[in-house]
Amino acid sequence: MYRLFRAPRGLRGKLFKLTGPIFLETLLMLTLGVVDTLMLSHHSDNAVAAVGVVNQLLNMVFLLFNITTTGTSVMCALYFGAKDNKSFIQVLGTSLLFNAGIGCLISLMLFLFGREMLVLMDIRPDLMPDAETYMHIVGGFGFFQAVSFTISAVLRAANKPNYAMQVTLLINVLNVFGNYALIFGHFGFPALGVQGAAISTSVCRGVAMTLLFIMLFKRLVPRIPLAYFRPFPFQKLRDVLKIGLPSAAEQISYDASQVTIVYFINMLGNEYLTARVYVMNIVIIGYIFSLSIAQATSICTGNLVGARKKQAAYLLSWYAWRRSLLITLVASTEVYLLGRPLLGIFTENQAIITIAMGALLVDVLLEQGRATVLLFLFCLRSVGDVVVPVIIELFCMWFFAVFCGYMFGIVFGLGLAGMWFAFALDECSRGAVLCLRWRTQKWKKRMLIKNPVNIS
Repeated sequence: MYRLFRAPRGLRGKLFKLTGPIFLETLLMLTLGVVDTLMLSHHSDNAVAAVGVVNQLLNMVFLLFNITTTGTSVMCALYFGAKDNKSFIQVLGTSLLFNAGIGCLISLMLFLFGREMLVLMDIRPDLMPDAETYMHIVGGFGFFQAVSFTISAVLRAANKPNYAMQVTLLINVLNVFGNYALIFGHFGFPALGVQGAAISTSVCRGVAMTLLFIMLFKRLVPRIPLAYFRPFPFQKLRDVLKIGLPSAAEQISYDASQVTIVYFINMLGNEYLTARVYVMNIVIIGYIFSLSIAQATSICTGNLVGARKKQAAYLLSWYAWRRSLLITLVASTEVYLLGRPLLGIFTENQAIITIAMGALLVDVLLEQGRATVLLFLFCLRSVGDVVVPVIIELFCMWFFAVFCGYMFGIVFGLGLAGMWFAFALDECSRGAVLCLRWRTQKWKKRMLIKNPVNIS
């Protein structure tokens, strides 16, 4: 039975050549938020809580960019595998235009109506000034993220994740210096606290967008022939949206459920809210590995399906899943065992540490479910199977994560640990159903692109 699900050795090597740079890029990207949290924790715990709530909202809004980013990644991977350069460039161009426009509109909305969104979250009055400041600055420059997400997706789909990783590494270094200077007032700059963190993050994202543009046109697409867009390839945009819209709906629903959960945690008090922020930052290692191997598997699957090598894609997915579960289990267990000293980096408040440790214990189970969800969700997306998985996701997350989270955490009085157990039920149930759907192999009957050709 094991040999039936064993991937060819060459594909395994390619998988991890992609996983490594994607892992480092994702780690470095998420480190931007961790650095903000760590440095702000030395400013005040309230600042951490305020920025944590804002980032939850921003992450939900920024997921609108996934309307095209997810579809762009899938279609570019397929066309890259099929060696269809014209279609590849058409998808790139239409996606950049669409996301840039959406990004500008969202940035304007966040700048003008940021306070109203925070009021709807029923954020505590003592957190509002810092939260509003961070929302206006980081949200107002959100279009940087819209463009950067699109370019990174294209580079990854073309098996060139190293370039995005290099840009992100540079940006992390700049962000550390920016935060140090602007939060605490060094190198002649005023001490701006939360405002300084927001300015530093936004400037770094602008630099990242510029560098990614340079990488794209110097290393992948030297020029974009205008003839490819006369007439405008609306069909390519429709193909992208067929993948992107359901995927974005799932992601938005997930973040909406998380915002609802934050509202519930806010009912428990600031210590629980702050503990959640610290836990989310600490468990990030296991999460980003699961995400990275899922993204790498998705790219390989897209390339292989575009080249009519569907069975190879199927075998590779099972190999990737086994490795993801093993490494995630080791990482989440180590995080729990080292939980107290890790939490001590962020705070000396023993009440917060005790609350967080309960959640870290349950997180060992949660990460196994999340690794399964990410792997098979990305695989199904890469072959165009998006509608049914979205329906599965919506039901599970709102029933288990939200409803059961409220019951366990608030009604039954189990606090943050009870809510975390509900999250684990959500991830494990979704993972099981998505795994079974992938194994049916119904997706092999789909063909998202016309006339694919084999690659060597």
